[in-house]
Formats: sequence, C-alpha cells, structure tokens
Amino acid sequence: QVQLVESGGGLVQAGGSLRLSCAASGRTFSRSPMGWFRQVSGKERKFVAVIDRTGGITYYEDSVKGRFTISRDNAKNTVYLQMNRLKPEDTAVYYCAAAVDKGSIYFSIYDYDYWGQGTQVTVSS
Repeated sequence: QVQLVESGGGLVQAGGSLRLSCAASGRTFSRSPMGWFRQVSGKERKFVAVIDRTGGITYYEDSVKGRFTISRDNAKNTVYLQMNRLKPEDTAVYYCAAAVDKGSIYFSIYDYDYWGQGTQVTVSS
C-alpha cells in the first residue's frame, strides 16, 4: 500500500511560480516512476509530467515544456513539480501518481496504481 500526499498548491498571479511536493509512504518509491496530472472540474484528468525511477528521464506535456520541471528525491520519498511562468490555463487540481514497480515512464492514468488527494492551483490573470 502506498499513500501519496500532495502539498504546495495555492493562488498565484499569472507569471508567478509554485512548487508542488508529493510525499510517498512505503518502500516502493524508489522503484516507481512518478507522474503529475491535472484536472479541471468536469473534464478528464490529463498528463502533465513524468519522471523515471532514478530521475534520469523526464517527459512533459507540450504546453508546460520549458516552464515546469519534475524532479525527485528518493532519499526523502518525495517528487516535486516546479511550475514557473504560470498561466491562467494552468488552473486545475494537480495530482501525483505512482506506477509501482514499473520500469519505464507512463502517460496514461491507467498505468498508475496510486494517487494522491490532489492540490488546487489557481492562477489569476
């Protein structure tokens, strides 16, 4: 069983920055690719970024490339999402997710086994 707890969301003006954190319990964190997704009310949950088990491979959705950075600290069982130059269209609930004991990177919600409760990010114009 893995528990994921996100933090760091909030209200920020356009052009500002936020750093989301996702703390994981359990012993499988270092063996799990980790992803960030976001969801606007009434719409489907969408991929934002993913990082492999070691942190050596990352991948981003096109609209966040060059603005967002995903990273992880396996010693702290934590994955981060640094979000810079935020735009109003980045407003959503952000979720982290773990693909336990899997060896690659994944973009589909169906490849992830555990999810956090989500943290709201609101970007004002």
